[in-house]
Amino acid sequence: MKLLYIADGRSPIALNWIDYFIHGGHEVHLASTYPCMPVERLASMHLIPVAMSGSYGQPEDASLTRDLSRKLMPVALRTKIRQLLAPMTFPRAISALQHVIIDVQPDLIHGMRIPYEGMIASMAVEAISVKRGRQNRAPLLISVWGNDFTLHARSTPRMYDYTLQVLQTSDALHTDCRRDMKLAQELGFASSKPGIVLPGGGGIKIEVFYPPENNQEKDMQPDGRKPLMTVINPRGIRSYVRNDTFFHAIPHVLKKYPEVRFICPGMAGERQAQKYVSELEIEKNVELFPAQSQQAMAGLFRQAQISVSISMHDGTPNTLLEAMACGCFPIAGDLESIREWISTGENGSLVEPDDVHGLAEAILSAIEKPAMRWQARERNLQLVKERAEYSKTMRQVEEFYKSLVSKKL
Repeated sequence: MKLLYIADGRSPIALNWIDYFIHGGHEVHLASTYPCMPVERLASMHLIPVAMSGSYGQPEDASLTRDLSRKLMPVALRTKIRQLLAPMTFPRAISALQHVIIDVQPDLIHGMRIPYEGMIASMAVEAISVKRGRQNRAPLLISVWGNDFTLHARSTPRMYDYTLQVLQTSDALHTDCRRDMKLAQELGFASSKPGIVLPGGGGIKIEVFYPPENNQEKDMQPDGRKPLMTVINPRGIRSYVRNDTFFHAIPHVLKKYPEVRFICPGMAGERQAQKYVSELEIEKNVELFPAQSQQAMAGLFRQAQISVSISMHDGTPNTLLEAMACGCFPIAGDLESIREWISTGENGSLVEPDDVHGLAEAILSAIEKPAMRWQARERNLQLVKERAEYSKTMRQVEEFYKSLVSKKL
């Protein structure tokens, strides 16, 4: 198959999909909305800036631009500015993407997330159909990411209208939870169109994300005497993640267990995180790490007994599945999508996203109940193998792709 992805070429999620099909012998092309590093064996790569992504410059400069924006403005403001400015960048992006589609002549076009990749993909495909006719055009598949409907679609009237347009013009849909497939149909995606529900990142590579051989070893300090507990918050700084709840729960935990360690990848250099740590006087117990590679993230998960992911909007977070695969006890926001994976008391805990004391109690309960953590660990390892193992998931994706291509419009 000749595949064209419209995606953020920096995203590990997108790269998981791209890598699978490249190694499967397919011809893979990428239209990236951000400057990114070259991908080995990619048939072609094109930069299609959208929203504020054009300000990131060359790939080697992108980290400097991100660091500067983090220091200058909070994440909620950055997100709001993108939502307001994005439509102004659409015409140029759509025009550039039309040329890529016409040149590549793909068998399948896959837009990965609705804002903004899915939006420009649907409008470019529609424009080509109007100019050249709809007959024999490549089908358009759109992936929905966790907050596309519950956060971005309702942020402004224009974002809502663009979201509806994507659902009406796309030929097939991929979501990472059943809730989003239901929401998509409520918003206008025809139930007669093909759809598939699979982990957004293509699944978990269990050769990378796996538990330590003896989980109990993580509970001991080097001297073998005192329990040493580590809690990881893997979400970084995002507008929909309640890091305020997370940081304010920490002093309540430390009051009872002052040796607990909290590790936070993706938060180094973030003004908001540094402010919480300083104001709450928890510097001795909290470590803010930069963004991590997959292998490094897996190593951090294996250091931890408990993973905390408190958000207001989510589908199935990849970090939730990664934590489960590494044997961490998951504590997450009580959302419909998360309940598709976690049942409180069985294989994790769910708390209201704004409940500081509820989160502190959930962490304390997990610390004090090693048998509960072990039971959850065994259940979650099985769940990941059954429902989220990478090679199994991607084989399902490949069959889904083939079914769409065989029905080329």
